[in-house]
Amino acid sequence: MRKVVLSFVLLLLFTGCTQRYVTEVYETPGVKKSTQKAYSVNGSVYYPKSTVPLGWSQRGIASWYGPNFHGKYTSNGEIYNMYAFTAAHKTLPMDTMVKVTNLNNGKSVIVRINDRGPFVRGRIIDLSYVAGKQIGLDRTGTAPVKITVIGFKGKNYVTGYMIQIGAFLRKGGAEFTAKKYRDLGYNTKVLKRGDFYKVFIVGFKSYSDAKRFKLSHKLNGFIVGD
Repeated sequence: MRKVVLSFVLLLLFTGCTQRYVTEVYETPGVKKSTQKAYSVNGSVYYPKSTVPLGWSQRGIASWYGPNFHGKYTSNGEIYNMYAFTAAHKTLPMDTMVKVTNLNNGKSVIVRINDRGPFVRGRIIDLSYVAGKQIGLDRTGTAPVKITVIGFKGKNYVTGYMIQIGAFLRKGGAEFTAKKYRDLGYNTKVLKRGDFYKVFIVGFKSYSDAKRFKLSHKLNGFIVGD
């Protein structure tokens, strides 16, 4: 019978040019730990949430971490893979699915929380290399983002996906573009997001479907959750 041993582990994680030290209690690697235990970092105590509502959101700075931690253990005992769509957050429940939108360029990515961090003032999420690259962090290092909870236990509860093909300050411009694409046979709609009227091609059941459609039709745009 496999023996489960509880131990204290010091995890050294890299964020930009900053080191972070995380002390938590967790089970033997490969066995999921209790993710509700409080933990301390540099004198600050963090209390992971036991639950969080669908649609919960937060704004702040995102960063990414990659090669120095590829193949090492994350806070929940998984092996970190810089090419998987995962992220670190200080308090969200493990396996929460979140959409991360770069507020500078409108690009978004969906990731699963499987690690803790980042522990730098103002930063709210650390993305894997591939996730950070999708929203442009590989070029800028950090960026202001909005994160939104869209699922739990590794499952995405968003009903579908859309391809954003335009953003306008005036509703008329958005509706003109939507009609232009609709006349070409695309299923479009206009939604007001913040200060902009955005035009979307809608009706995709999965991210992969939207990506294939975008590539096959040579569309310039961003894939987002419906």
